[in-house]
Amino acid sequence: MNQYPAWKYLLILVVLLVGLVYALPNLFGEDPALQVTSARGFAIGTQLEVTIEETLAGEQIPYGDKELAGNRLLYRFDSTEDQIRAAEVLKEALGEQFVVALNLAPATPTWLRAIGGKPMTLGLDLQGGVHFLMQVDMDTARGQQLDRFVDDLRSALRDERVRYVSVRREGNGLVALLRSEEDRSNTLDILRRDQSMQGLNADEMQTDEYFGITATVQEQQLLELQQTALRQNITTLRNRVNEIGVAEPIIQQQGADRVVVQLPGVQDTVQAKKIIGATATLEYRAVDEANDAFTAAQTGRIPPESRLYTDMNGQPVLLKKRLIVSGDQLIGASSGFDQQTGQPQVSVTLDGVGAKRMLDFTRDNVGNRMAVVYIEQKPGGRKTEEVISVAVVREPFGKRFQTTGLDSMSEASQLALLLRAGALAAPMEIVEERTVGPSLGRDNVEQGFKSVMIGFILVLVFMAAYYRVFGLVADLALFANLVLLVSLLSMLGATLTMPGIAGIVLTVGMAVDANVLIFERVREELRSGNTPQASIRAGYDKAFSTIADANITTLIAAFVLFLFGTGPIKGFAVTLSLGIVTSMFTAIMGTRAVINLIYGGRKRVRKLAI
Repeated sequence: MNQYPAWKYLLILVVLLVGLVYALPNLFGEDPALQVTSARGFAIGTQLEVTIEETLAGEQIPYGDKELAGNRLLYRFDSTEDQIRAAEVLKEALGEQFVVALNLAPATPTWLRAIGGKPMTLGLDLQGGVHFLMQVDMDTARGQQLDRFVDDLRSALRDERVRYVSVRREGNGLVALLRSEEDRSNTLDILRRDQSMQGLNADEMQTDEYFGITATVQEQQLLELQQTALRQNITTLRNRVNEIGVAEPIIQQQGADRVVVQLPGVQDTVQAKKIIGATATLEYRAVDEANDAFTAAQTGRIPPESRLYTDMNGQPVLLKKRLIVSGDQLIGASSGFDQQTGQPQVSVTLDGVGAKRMLDFTRDNVGNRMAVVYIEQKPGGRKTEEVISVAVVREPFGKRFQTTGLDSMSEASQLALLLRAGALAAPMEIVEERTVGPSLGRDNVEQGFKSVMIGFILVLVFMAAYYRVFGLVADLALFANLVLLVSLLSMLGATLTMPGIAGIVLTVGMAVDANVLIFERVREELRSGNTPQASIRAGYDKAFSTIADANITTLIAAFVLFLFGTGPIKGFAVTLSLGIVTSMFTAIMGTRAVINLIYGGRKRVRKLAI
């Protein structure tokens, strides 16, 4: 009556063993570490490792294990003193091309790391780190959009052979001056039918000498532009932070024009600013084929329609001032190989407006060269502009195209990374900065751990005193429940915050609640005169529907909290929902298995210790 088949016992044992193994990494603490990444997120080469290790050896700074994961190099140290000394030395040795950030690395044994074991990720309130509130410059975003409207209208008028005196920005709109009534009529037709200029309200105006048009941007269009710029910037910031290896960043919108950025575990505020504040964008421009860049650089005589840049090797490049496409019109970029030639290439995808502008340019410039300019705005107002790619236009293209002529697959990957993560729709500045010290985080961890332990011990004592042997079995299941919950949080890579700890405390109460329902039902069956074996079976069977109903409704509430809540609420919902799943397993299957082992094999049971 009260015996499980062997496979059920084996299943419970395997689940508990796996849970125990993957919960172990949380016991080993953290080592002081340095994280070295390229300032632009490029992959780390072996030569950099040699430079770092020679520098540390020359300064007699001992270090422990090192890890190379893609574009991130991590060195562990025995003490924070060695960590700080090494950071100062490496920052000077590596320069601005690399970011050297203080960090904390899990001290998980190698054999556990080999099977994917890792500790729970702690949130900013537990681990410490930096918090930034960034303001998006919406005025500049609107100005950039108006500049694009001006360029689009000029191009359209030239294509339609409509003579104009000037097209310029004015306030929140643009003004076009034409020479005749017919030219003005044709310009109005262009504004109404051109997809790239939808969202403009055009009206006629008259001056003493010219026929004019004023066009203002619709309010709805401005709001959509603001939201698009904000979403684009959030995506770009997330890409930049993820590419350089900061674990579990929090990047989310606050209000209409602000973005919150939290980097848990990052102790060095200056380096964090370099990561976040050094935002960048891209521009596609035509190469000035009629003039020589070296001559312009030597003489200082630059044509009025052109501008002098330098490439990644410091060589001069002369580009046209007219912008073809900017980085905020880029949807995606990926590296690969050309199927015909087998050479490295970068595939680029543009949005609708960018595709039209690119098609118009390439249709008229087959055989000419086009350049990609990388513009980086660094903290302190410093700005760098660099040509990262120059390619020949082989044929007209628009939405999708490939950049070839690259020397290696590594260069293609680096260019794709810059294209993918470099574009900002509008400039941003840090308006608020906070540092949460690791000591405060440590206090939060200790207090949270203490609250879980006090609640856990009180429940253990009550259950053992009130339900005797059955209570001890429930205590064992409660311990297993905590182990499984911690292991799940670790395996899923969930971020544990203070609200998450509150969810664990609540789970302790809910886990034992199921056992209370079962044990009370067993007591009722015994009082009704049933045999002990029948009472055990009836207690588990009849209490199951009540337990399932209570836990499923709580799980629905946790799902709604996760769906509509923000950071802290999501953390609470995650631990609560995972705790419900593990408590159902341990409180029903786990305790039943142990009770079956104690009483199920006996032929006659006179009394239950409940």
